[in-house]
Amino acid sequence: MTTVENTFQYRGDLAQTALPEILTTIDRFQVPGVIEAVRDGVSKKVYIKEGNVVHASSSDREDSLGNYLQRAGILSPEVFAETMAERERTNRRYGHLLIEKGVLAPGEIYRAIRQQIEAVVWSLFYWQDGGVIFSIGDFREPDAIKIQLPMRQVILQGIKRAPNAKALVARLGRKETVFEPCYRVEDLIELALDADEYKLLQLIDGRRTLFEVCTQGPHGAAENGKAMYAFQVLQIIRPVAVAPERLVREEQMTGAIKIRLKTTGDKYST
Repeated sequence: MTTVENTFQYRGDLAQTALPEILTTIDRFQVPGVIEAVRDGVSKKVYIKEGNVVHASSSDREDSLGNYLQRAGILSPEVFAETMAERERTNRRYGHLLIEKGVLAPGEIYRAIRQQIEAVVWSLFYWQDGGVIFSIGDFREPDAIKIQLPMRQVILQGIKRAPNAKALVARLGRKETVFEPCYRVEDLIELALDADEYKLLQLIDGRRTLFEVCTQGPHGAAENGKAMYAFQVLQIIRPVAVAPERLVREEQMTGAIKIRLKTTGDKYST
């Protein structure tokens, strides 16, 4: 990302720097601000403070609270149409309207808003291009509901949801690349690694290659590769130098095998 003088902004391009790497840089410096991604006329903003995502918004109507509630089956099409029509007439906040009409309780609205905000954040991990601006400052949206999503967990979960495994795995290096662990147990607890993620991490020992870990891990090669990319971005693993004679030996053992990740719908296979 490049600095824009005198405006406390950093600008980048998702085609050049992947979103997880941008978020990791922001998290490393622990500065508050808002990251805005723009593509095809759609703007999505993620608000960050003290190492947490605290809010997110989108100009895409499909990301609105009402549309989210209908897609999730929480509102019937009839209730959705009726309440949206009243919202247009009165210009009132949609969550307030649902509470006052007795459609949903305040606790249900909070959970729905949290899930809607999370959905906006996860959707950005699908973007492989678009402009990004990170503006430094303690920005606040009027009357915005605040949540607390730890940034490092956002990065891990967002990468797991990203659809293009091939592009992410390519950022790890060659199939012969070897990684070693470089974490504290506290890091793993903070990330809330699940059992399969921890099993994959245990395979990374400074000896196994990228190819070996991806093919021996608890899931398919694509999913294992995405998790490894997340581990590298989060700096709990790092690449190590491999002796030239080992590279020759591995080429002889594996031939010209490459990790090929093919997409079939939303499934991946080697």
